[in-house]
Amino acid sequence: MEMETSRSPRAWWRTAARWIVGIVLAYLLGSALIAGCQRRFIYYPDARDAPKPTGEPFRDLEDVTLTTEDGLRLRAWYWPGSRPITLVIFHGNAGSRVHRLEWVRDLHDRGLSIFLLDYRGYGGSEGSPSEKGLYRDAEAAVRWLEERGAQQLVYVGESLGTGVAVELAVRRPPAALILQSGFSSLVDVGRTHFGIFPVSLFLRDRYENLRKIDRVECPLLMIHGERDTIVPVELGRRLFDAAREPKEIYLLPAADHNDLIFLGGAEYLDRVDDFLRRHLGE
Repeated sequence: MEMETSRSPRAWWRTAARWIVGIVLAYLLGSALIAGCQRRFIYYPDARDAPKPTGEPFRDLEDVTLTTEDGLRLRAWYWPGSRPITLVIFHGNAGSRVHRLEWVRDLHDRGLSIFLLDYRGYGGSEGSPSEKGLYRDAEAAVRWLEERGAQQLVYVGESLGTGVAVELAVRRPPAALILQSGFSSLVDVGRTHFGIFPVSLFLRDRYENLRKIDRVECPLLMIHGERDTIVPVELGRRLFDAAREPKEIYLLPAADHNDLIFLGGAEYLDRVDDFLRRHLGE
C-alpha cells in the first residue's frame, strides 16, 4: 500500500504534464492557423462579376472600370442622381456590390448619386484584398469621380469599409462622412472573436480607425445596431467619442450587424437625408 501511495503523485504529475503540453500545443497551433490564414478570416469576397441589373429603375446605372496606381482593374457602378451629392460606398468584407443593391437603391430614390466600388478580389475586380490594397482602390474611385466632375463627395463606410472610409477621409477630405457599424480597430474586433489568441501580435491588416478619427474634420454620422454581434456597439461608441465635432450617432436598439436598413426602414433613410441636408444644404 505504501508503494502505491508513493507512486500516485508521480503518476498524477505525468498525466497533468501531458495535459499541459497538449493544451499549449493546441494553443500554439491555433495561433499559427489564425496568423497564417488571417486574411481568410477578414475578407469573404464574392469574386464573380456583378452584371448590371436590368429594368427601368436601373436605366441610368453605369458599369464602371477603373485602374489603380498598382495597375489593377476594378469594377464599380455609378448611379447619377438629381442632387449634387455623391455617396461613395465602401462596403463590408463579404459579398460584392450586387449584395448592396437594394440598400443603395433606397438612397438613390432620395435623389442621391451613388458610386459603389468593388475592391480588389471582389465582384470581378482583379487582385486579392489587403488593407493597403483597399486604400489604393478607394483612391482610384475618388480620382475617377473627380475626373468626372462629381462634387460634394460623401464617404459611406460599411463595417470593414469604415476602415477604408476613415483612411480616405484623412488623405482626401470629403464633404461628410457616414460610418455604419464602425469600429475602433480591427485588432479590437479580432479580440472580440479570438480573445484567447494574441491577435495584436500577428494581425497585419489593422484598420486603426481610432488613431485616425481625430484628423477627420468633416461632419460625421455614425450608425450602429445596439445588438451587433460582429462589431459590438461599444467599439463604435469608442470611435464616436474620439471624433471631432460636428458629429452625431444614430443607434438602432433592435438591430444586429446586417439588418440596419431593414429594421430602420424610412426612419433610417430620413436620418441620413436629414444629416446631409443640414450639413450640405441639399
